[in-house]
Amino acid sequence: MSILYLVRHGQASFGTDNYDQLSDLGMRQSVRLGRHFASKGIHFDAVLSGTLKRHSQTLSGISEGLGLPLPAVQWPGLNEYDSDAVIAAVHPAPLDRSATPENYRHYFRLLRTGLLQWMLGNTRPQNMPDWPTFGQQVVEVLDHVRQSQAERVLLVSSGGPIACAIGHVLATPPEAMIELNMRLRNTAVSEFAFTPKRHALLTYNTLPHLEQLDYAKWVSHA
Repeated sequence: MSILYLVRHGQASFGTDNYDQLSDLGMRQSVRLGRHFASKGIHFDAVLSGTLKRHSQTLSGISEGLGLPLPAVQWPGLNEYDSDAVIAAVHPAPLDRSATPENYRHYFRLLRTGLLQWMLGNTRPQNMPDWPTFGQQVVEVLDHVRQSQAERVLLVSSGGPIACAIGHVLATPPEAMIELNMRLRNTAVSEFAFTPKRHALLTYNTLPHLEQLDYAKWVSHA
């Protein structure tokens, strides 16, 4: 059985001027995941990723932990949507960026609203494709994987494309896809079994590399 491992990037730098940069924790999460793969004897016949810095840094950490190079084919279709543009399409006023729990909750409430309106075709966030185009870019990657001869494929991306891939396989409505997106944790692993004809979801949002009590504080969402 061929397996596609979909990995969300490590913790990035939420609330800073440059989100697209792994935090120290994000790098440790990535290295730890690579060590987990090594301990299970999991190696990859093919590696795919988005083109964002946090994707390449996550791959670098996994490679370090695995003890093997992981040359990847980069797919722009695996890049995340612009969350600020999604929010601005439904809330044009500037947001208070001070780091408070209420501002954090407000941000994600707006993001949920913005994502739904984008998916329903009611908004078109600036400098972004419409939702069908975004989704089709993800489906093209899945089609590529299905047609490959690989038995183990690693895919490193972001919450949006991974949720879109899972939603496509499960044929979920937009609201459910948003929930899939919001629940994904940093360096979480989801698995598809695949054949030349189809993908099937095996696992979702797992953290096998952080299950030990020593790593309980390493679990993060942003």
